[in-house]
Amino acid sequence: MIKIKHISCVIIAKNAEVTLRNALDSLSVFEDVVLYSNNSTDKTDEIAKSYSNVTLINGDFLGFGQTKNKAATYAKNSWILSLDADEVLSPIFTKSLMNLTLKETTLYSITRENYYKKSLIKHCWGDDIIVRLYNREETSFTNNQVHESIVNKGFQVHNISSTVKHYPYSTITDFIVKLDRYSTIYAQDNVGKKSSSPLKAFFNGLFSFFKTYILKLGFLDGYAGLVIAFSHMATNFYKYIKLYELNKELDEKC
Repeated sequence: MIKIKHISCVIIAKNAEVTLRNALDSLSVFEDVVLYSNNSTDKTDEIAKSYSNVTLINGDFLGFGQTKNKAATYAKNSWILSLDADEVLSPIFTKSLMNLTLKETTLYSITRENYYKKSLIKHCWGDDIIVRLYNREETSFTNNQVHESIVNKGFQVHNISSTVKHYPYSTITDFIVKLDRYSTIYAQDNVGKKSSSPLKAFFNGLFSFFKTYILKLGFLDGYAGLVIAFSHMATNFYKYIKLYELNKELDEKC
């Protein structure tokens, strides 16, 4: 098997045992894969150790942007393909990477298909186009706690042909765990910076459901569409209600 030697794959993960094996199987063509495990309590670390091309690093979560930048420092190569533990590359995609002539002035994006369990979600989420391949000597992720992205000012962006399959949720519990985690990070990141109120939390949640289920035709995704729309509603409600509580606590201290 011809190996990709000039690109390192970097993944940050926490309790990713459900999806990690499929993700790592799709990376067998890479010589260098870094798995940065954030205090995982399931079999994430055990799975990572079973792959000869994977370097397991254990470390704290510093927010998505900073953690991804820290994880990239353990890579052997300057070119970094940043992936999630629930993303699976196809042989066609890896072949495209092999044939790619990398330029330091260019960033490279992937097209991501999103699934709930094994169902392709066409409306609630649709396909994402995200910059994921970059030279760490030239740029890095922003330091955002959430909604991190690669700093792209002054760069051209080239889309890599073929798609990457994304399996972010395998159970209803996954939605609950992630909405709690993301809403907490959002509130902590914006306390004292943005205002909020119970009314704002309510209407943001309500509009999020309407936007996902009606405007984006999420109802055409069937049962999965309802679950996703409700999850979006709950996430936005808890983002703003947690921010309201933290701002209130901050005002009381002052």
